[in-house]
Amino acid sequence: MSALLPETELPLAGIRVIEFTHMVMGPTAGVVLADLGADVIKVEPIGGDHTRTLLGSGAGYFPMFNRNKRSICLDLKSADGVLAARRLIDGADVVIENFRPGALERMGLGAESFEQSNPGLIYCSAKGFLAGPYGHRTALDEVTQMMGGLAYMTGPPGRPLRAGSSVVDITGGMFGAIAVLAALERRHRTGRGGAVKCSLFETTAFLVGQHMAQQAVTGVPTAPMPVRVSAWAIYDVFETANADEQLFVGVVTDSQWVTFCSLFELGEIGVDPELARNNARVLARDRILPVVRAVFAASPRTELVAKLERAGLPFAPIAKPGDLFDDPHLNQGGGLVPITLADGSATRLPGLPLEIDGARSGVRHDVPAAGVHGAEVLAEIGYAAEEIARLREAGALG
Repeated sequence: MSALLPETELPLAGIRVIEFTHMVMGPTAGVVLADLGADVIKVEPIGGDHTRTLLGSGAGYFPMFNRNKRSICLDLKSADGVLAARRLIDGADVVIENFRPGALERMGLGAESFEQSNPGLIYCSAKGFLAGPYGHRTALDEVTQMMGGLAYMTGPPGRPLRAGSSVVDITGGMFGAIAVLAALERRHRTGRGGAVKCSLFETTAFLVGQHMAQQAVTGVPTAPMPVRVSAWAIYDVFETANADEQLFVGVVTDSQWVTFCSLFELGEIGVDPELARNNARVLARDRILPVVRAVFAASPRTELVAKLERAGLPFAPIAKPGDLFDDPHLNQGGGLVPITLADGSATRLPGLPLEIDGARSGVRHDVPAAGVHGAEVLAEIGYAAEEIARLREAGALG
């Protein structure tokens, strides 16, 4: 199992981040920085972030994207709450926010409000769109998947389908973290902070850029993935001898084709010299695939996996998200980190998919209860105990 990096050796130790976020994109940027060692203070409304109580597909948002953070609940509609937020920001290295455009500016908490009091501040805004005609629109992950071509590419023709994860929110948040890290390096050299911005729509465009490039190269509009012309003859999901044990296999080089044919004794197609080159095999998919499907359907998946693994060929048993709780690689490699859910039960969720010097980041702070660190955080920025008590009595501090 990978070792855990000591807290003092995490690369962002000593960096303080104030996070005004909800849902997925903003919290993703925050958890990336938090897992890398930053002290991330999550500012929530009184009563806590509404993301905490989402049902259905949103029930996992908060526990997944808010570990390694401390929580304070402030009423940003009150003068005392806004003043506390200002003092937090004045002592911070980074702000992350994903409020509606202009919301924090109207409270006096926009980036320009700190140019004099905290000139080294890096202010990251996570929005639906970067500058342009759509800048005023309200966006969601699914909105930009639809308008950015990703849903078109995911579903079959005429049936646009969102990807099976909040992939744009998550990737957009990752780009936000990348921008913050770049700005921190610039500050290291120049002492100057600045404003950075990440977005959902432009992230979606980046994700489908490969398909735009394909159309530019070929001159042919790109077909949705379910009906695409594959770049390889074998790059498919196959049924095996047992129900519900599907297997993906990819054969993507000429040498892998030779190995694959030898491994599974494919008969005449395996020795046909006309099939020695990849593009010829792509044109012969209708001839090749029925033979391979018949071979795979005659064997249990465990036997096929054992052969493919020994041969070093690309393969993947088709898994459900819940199967990953027991995945031996994730468990033995430290890929799942311990988390306590709101009801007090324990689980394990994916950690940051990085190793630094052969070690991984762990959990320094469990998913916080709403506002649990409020008094602690305010004391750190100079609030006296009686001031903190007054804020609680006035309802400005949750």
